[in-house]
Formats: sequence, structure tokens, C-alpha cells
Amino acid sequence: MSSPSSTQRRALLLFVLGTLTAFGPLSIDMYLPSLPSIQEDLGTSASLVQLTLAAFMAGLGMGQFMYGPLSDRFGRRRPLIAGIVLYILASAACVFAPSAHWLIALRFLQALGGAAGAVIARAIVRDLYSGREIARVLSLLMLIMGAAPILAPLLGGQVLQVAGWRAIFGVLAVLGLVALVLTLVAIPGVSPHTRRPGASSLGTNLRVLFSDRRFLTATFAGGFAQSGMFAYISGSPFVFMDVLHVSPERFAWLFAANAFGLIGASQLNRRLLARRSPERITVWASLFMVLMGATLLVLAVSGLGRVYTLAPALFLFISSIGFVTPNAAALALEDHGARAGVASAVLGSLQFAVSAAASACVGLLNDGSMLPMAAVMAICAGACCVTALGMPARKQDEAQDAPATASAA
Repeated sequence: MSSPSSTQRRALLLFVLGTLTAFGPLSIDMYLPSLPSIQEDLGTSASLVQLTLAAFMAGLGMGQFMYGPLSDRFGRRRPLIAGIVLYILASAACVFAPSAHWLIALRFLQALGGAAGAVIARAIVRDLYSGREIARVLSLLMLIMGAAPILAPLLGGQVLQVAGWRAIFGVLAVLGLVALVLTLVAIPGVSPHTRRPGASSLGTNLRVLFSDRRFLTATFAGGFAQSGMFAYISGSPFVFMDVLHVSPERFAWLFAANAFGLIGASQLNRRLLARRSPERITVWASLFMVLMGATLLVLAVSGLGRVYTLAPALFLFISSIGFVTPNAAALALEDHGARAGVASAVLGSLQFAVSAAASACVGLLNDGSMLPMAAVMAICAGACCVTALGMPARKQDEAQDAPATASAA
């Protein structure tokens, strides 16, 4: 039985890991209310201000792949601290950005630093846990990460009103400093699978990962589920506020309700894992996601899409993602403890690429209706389900089944 002190240390570690995974969502959602103010203050165009968001997304994608191999080679702690320090410095520099071009460059550096959080947090979870416990812990981390879309826009709006847009980046720098202190206290110096004698090269690890069908199918199952959420994030402001004429305040409440659904589902997933395997939960949740995606498509095509019909379908769709993503990540990482950093990096980069493509499709296909968002979400759900159904069994399971099959013959 765990002692009170060890239980407290574990709780602190999980809180810190959850905070690190929230770096990306927090840094995006908190400054979104300030985009018009940034455009006016810097005397620039809307397209250049939008590039500050695109630059952050690019830095987040590139950074995810950078930190995984570094953490396998040098331990989890040092690359993580380096990333957080870069995040703090870039956030503080954003406060003094003299032009949109400077802000674009600094947002890229900010994301490059913040990317360390999610990648290394997943690797640490794989270092410390195995089997279903990986999925249970990743579900717990979503409790913290899922709060970012709820709290960040509200906090950003309040800071904007009181002190202006530059103060938002000052707050992010302070939050990064708090995360740095917590990391120094809670993250161990050397993780179990780091600094291994004769560790495989990056090229060897990548070949192993890209030849592992189970890793790839689990990664893409989670990626397609996540891309459905990105399609929703990209399309829902336009659909609700422009098409359905919902006020910004009411939309904020609808957005928050869906975030609560995601959090609630991820916590229910922790309980289900005591009785069901991650594979089974992933398949059933993806089938339900397909049903909700089809419902959204019918609402869009038939013209029956109203707030009272669309909101419940979106709530159930987003909630189902809370069952898929933690289990899919656990299934992808479970056989790669010796290369957890690289595996986490590849998982994050591939899922981010798929999600960014889905988000871009919603914008490119915009025709003034809710159909583009509904269609992309339905396609993502279908791809998630097909991928989850095609996931092969673990190699260990196959090896165990072989003798039994031979004796039966």
C-alpha cells in the first residue's frame, strides 16, 4: 500500500504532467480574443495577425518531433526544462513585439518551447506505467488539459479588458515560470528508459515504429478522432455565430459545455478500463462517433440544423473523443517503452499533421453553410472507426496464441 507521501508525490507528478500537456491549448485559446486588438495596435492586416496562429501551430508540430529523441538520449528532465525556458523567454519577448512580423517569429519560438510539454509528458507516463494503466493515466491528464479550452478564453478576455493584449503574453510567461518550478520539484532527473547503454539510433527507432502496424493504426485512430475535434474548433464559431446567429456569449457557453463533455468522457473512460480493454473501448467509441458524424451530416444536408438539434449532436461527438484519444495513445506507446520519447514524438507529429489538414479543409471548403464542418467531422469519424477496426493484435498476444493453436491442431 502506498504511503501518504508517495501518494502525494504521484498526485503532484500527474498534476505537473497534465499542466505540461495543456501548454499548447492554453497558448492558443487564451490569446484568441485579442486578435482584433493586435491588428489595430500593430497597424497590420488581419492575414498577418492570423499568421501568428499559423506560426504557433507550425512550431508546435516541428517541436513535437524534436524533443522526443532528445529526451531518449539525455533523459526527460533536461530537454523539458530547456523547452520550458524557451517558452518563458519567447512569451516575455512577445510582450514587447514591435510589429506583426516580430510577433510571428516569437510565436513560433514560443510554440517550439511549449511543444516539449506534451511529448515528454507522454513519454514519462510510458516510463512509469504499462498496460491499461497508461490509458488510465492519460485519461486523468485530460482532466487538466480539457480545462484549457474552458478557462483560457475567459482568462484571456479578462486580461485583455484590464491590461491589453500584451499582458496576455506576460501571463503566459508567468504560467510558464510556475510550470518550470513545478517541473524542477516533481520531475525526476533520469527516467527509467533513458541513458541506456547501446541505445538504438534515431533511424533504427523510426524504422521500428513505421514498420509496426499496431503503432501506426493506433496513432492514426487517435489522430482521426482528434482531427474531428479540430474540424469542430475551426468550423463551430462560423456555424453558430454566422449561420445560426448565436451571440458570442452563448457560443462561449456551448463551447464550454462540449469541453466539459470531453473531460467527463475521459474520466468515465478511466472507470471503464477496469472492466474493458482499451481496444474494445476505442472501437465502440469510434462506432458511436460515426453515428454522431452521420447525424451531423444529415442535419446539414436536410436543413434541419438548428441550435437545439446541432448542439446535442456536437456534444456527443466531442464526448466520444474522450474515450478514443487516451486509449489510442496508450495502445500506440505500450510496446515501445525502450523508445518512448521517439514514439511519443512520432505519435504527436502524425496526429498533429492529420488534425491540421482537417482544420484547413473546413476553411477551404467554406461555402457559407454548416456542411463543410459536418462533412469533415463525419469523414474523420469514419476514418477513425476503420482504423480502429483494423488494429492488429499485440505481437506478445500473437506469440502466446501460437503454442495454443499448435497444440490444438
